Amino acid sequence: MDIKTEVIALIDDLFMEDVTDMMDEDLYDAGILDSMGTVELIVAMEEKFEISIPVSEFGRDDWNTANKIIAGVQELRNA
Repeated sequence: MDIKTEVIALIDDLFMEDVTDMMDEDLYDAGILDSMGTVELIVAMEEKFEISIPVSEFGRDDWNTANKIIAGVQELRNA
């Protein structure tokens, strides 16, 4: 599975939301992510992709859409 598919599946598993039709929509404004959900997502992504996401890297405006989350994971995996 590619990163995009895995991130979408992870969001669906954690929050029971299919975001495939809303890849550029703000997940906080849509009610999918909140502060607790963000922590859950970070922990799950760190385990799934074997990456470390510094809190300073996870600004709400930087990771607020599915596409931005996918890009962030790809960047950290390539670092």
